[in-house]
Amino acid sequence: MGIFTTINTAASGLTAQRLRLDVISDNIANANTTRTAEGGPYRRSRVVFRPRTQAPYWRSPFLPEYLKNKIGDGVRVAAIEKDMDSELVLKWDPTHPDAIKVGPKTGYVELPNVNVVDEMVDMISASRAYEASAAIIDGSKSMFRRAMEIGRS
Repeated sequence: MGIFTTINTAASGLTAQRLRLDVISDNIANANTTRTAEGGPYRRSRVVFRPRTQAPYWRSPFLPEYLKNKIGDGVRVAAIEKDMDSELVLKWDPTHPDAIKVGPKTGYVELPNVNVVDEMVDMISASRAYEASAAIIDGSKSMFRRAMEIGRS
């Protein structure tokens, strides 16, 4: 473990959570979009995280054996995928330009599968994770500063 490993790991969390916040805000902004370039209403997007895998070049000899291969190197965004599993919301509005014209759902408009309350909960979670990663970086910086002060005396 190098001296900057902690900062690099926390920085990967900052980057991932920032992207997650961007996707959540995009979901909220399109909560009423009934027509997209792909056709049909907007579908909720979600971020998929995976562990960042990098071969460690050095491990501390003081780590317990059960932790030697389990220390993470951070997180990365594996994909941003559309939520195609949850159903779209149907709203009766035959005057809407995107209302279904033929079939048993005639007069209904398909609205996005975005629940604003769920998105706000996800946004709070992402901002707390971002704050935690920022606090880890601040703690590491203060540790380095104290170590330098000890080295000077």
